[in-house]
Amino acid sequence: PTIGTEETIGDEGSEPGQSVDLEREVAELRRRLIDTPRELHRLESEVRDVKRELARANARNQKLTSTIETARERITTLRDEVEKLSQPPSSYGTVLQVNDDGSVDVYSGGRKMRVGVHPELVEGLQPGQEVVLNDSMSIVLARTHDTTGEVVTVKEVLAGGQRALVVGRGDEERVAELADDLVGSGLHGGDSVMLDPRSQILLEVLPRPEVEDLVLEEIPDVSYDDVGGLDRQIEQIVDAVELPFLHQDLFAEYDLPAPKGILLYGPPGCGKTLIAKAVANSLAGKVSEVSGDDEARSYFLNIKGPELLNKYVGETERQIRLVFQRAREKSEQGWPVIVFFDEMESLFRTRGTGISS
Repeated sequence: PTIGTEETIGDEGSEPGQSVDLEREVAELRRRLIDTPRELHRLESEVRDVKRELARANARNQKLTSTIETARERITTLRDEVEKLSQPPSSYGTVLQVNDDGSVDVYSGGRKMRVGVHPELVEGLQPGQEVVLNDSMSIVLARTHDTTGEVVTVKEVLAGGQRALVVGRGDEERVAELADDLVGSGLHGGDSVMLDPRSQILLEVLPRPEVEDLVLEEIPDVSYDDVGGLDRQIEQIVDAVELPFLHQDLFAEYDLPAPKGILLYGPPGCGKTLIAKAVANSLAGKVSEVSGDDEARSYFLNIKGPELLNKYVGETERQIRLVFQRAREKSEQGWPVIVFFDEMESLFRTRGTGISS
């Protein structure tokens, strides 16, 4: 009984202590419960700060990466420039001949050499073409022919059509080879061509302005109906010019000499040039009717006499020869050619009336 009483008293005495502990725990839990949102907010703020710091670090990393890539590209560019600047100089040459074994004969630096070439470049090489040679004297690049050279005049295309006799400065004659583009191009005597003085190859046909300017038009659009009051003169011109051309067989059968030309004289503005153009137009139309060719044409060369005059001895005569040479070239195609000399008294004077050197 005594012991039981003590145990009962001991249990009753511990209840206040347990209650205090529980209250403490409850208070602690309440405090924690109150502090949890605040702590969560703090942690979220820290997470945001860490994310911002990470973003800044990534931006710095990307900027650093871009800087490194730019530096690498700059280094590569500088290395390429250094390699280009440190390379030995390349020389230029002119192709003379492409050989069957794949080698090429070139003229470079005053020497004729046989050099190697890449197989892909062999097919496109032609005589007269400019090429680039490396330090081992091999062709590494093909270019077009040189655009500068000497101007010479073709005197005659030699047999075979691969060479031509040309006349240069001081009437110096020489034999030159034709570039592939000129072989079979219908090169005639009197043509102006460009000559490569190093390889002695004719590269390009040059226009002849002193002759080209004489051709006003191929088929004039002036007819006899546009000429008024000159019916008798037109009839005489038709008999003298058109009939011998259209009926060559009859003139040959009866041994009728065809006139070499006619003289139109009169005051300025009376229709001399107009009649000449009408003759060319009429000839083109009648040749088209006879031959059945709708593309028949005629050439009208109007030569201004004073424009041919030159102070140098023999220059006027040379240009007159070029005019008739051009007319013969056109007539060989089968079309009529009218050569009209305007103000011819300035060229063809009466013998003994002029002062000669």
